[in-house]
Amino acid sequence: MLLCVGAARAATPPPAPAVPLTRLDHILLWGRGIDQVTSVMAVKLGFQVRPGRDPGGVANRYIRFADSSFIELLGITRPNPTFDPGMKEDQQALKGGPGSRSFGFRSSSLDAIHRSLQALHYAVTPFFAGPDSAKPGWRLFAFDRAPLSSNTFFIDYAADYAPDQFDPGNTADHRVSREHPNGARELSSIWLVSGDAEADRRQLERMGFGHAVPVKLTAVGAKGFCVPVGPTALLALQPDGAGLAAKTMAEGGPRILGVSFGVSDLGRAQRWVERGYERALPTYRGLWGESVLAPSQDDLGLSIEFHAMQPARSPCAGAAVSQ
Repeated sequence: MLLCVGAARAATPPPAPAVPLTRLDHILLWGRGIDQVTSVMAVKLGFQVRPGRDPGGVANRYIRFADSSFIELLGITRPNPTFDPGMKEDQQALKGGPGSRSFGFRSSSLDAIHRSLQALHYAVTPFFAGPDSAKPGWRLFAFDRAPLSSNTFFIDYAADYAPDQFDPGNTADHRVSREHPNGARELSSIWLVSGDAEADRRQLERMGFGHAVPVKLTAVGAKGFCVPVGPTALLALQPDGAGLAAKTMAEGGPRILGVSFGVSDLGRAQRWVERGYERALPTYRGLWGESVLAPSQDDLGLSIEFHAMQPARSPCAGAAVSQ
């Protein structure tokens, strides 16, 4: 599932049509080690972490949510691990430290999207399937050169694919595996940071994701655009004065700056993170309403935002509100 993702060649055809069933699916989050990142996510932040595999010296684990999205945790477990091209590129950019610079769009219309991007002269890869040829559970394509400041790919799954369960037919296990002590229920948005938010916005529009709305995130010192992707939002950001965004760019360059999660009880999530980090945390008015930002940058290389879940609405409806 970890592939090199790539970029667009210049072309003039009209933008590809956005597919209504497309949404943000997951991020790939590297830790300093698999146990370190698991501990931070579970103990300090209150997520339930599910088992994964360790096929070649790079272990993975999962944090799955009720809306079908997830986080894939990664960590090196032995010297000279076997990297695929995407892993190698991530590790070079992250310099072996924690962080994330790859994320996936999920769609049931992969073939149509693949054809549309080819027609626009994007350097898309062939399709890949896994976890094995006998019973592939997922199918994806990526890019030979990244069109955005962080790597991306498009993915979909077989209806019965459940990599973190021994018995995919056990619905009770399926439900419990998506319940978290911090109350997290859904992935709401992924925040990209680069030196040119407008360049990411243009590429997203060309790929079929238009309707961008200007946004300003005072909490991390960033500004840019909120781009709706189905029920989720992709934020294309750049530093806006001093702050976490500028610090991140100076120390590590373009990457995923943060991820937002809707929780059933914001007070519970806030208390969990305050106990985990042994400090009081203020709430603020964010893109999704009342929110709290976990001080996880040093541990994870990105920020985790929790917000109170909102009734169904446009994912960028709150973008005009200064955070």
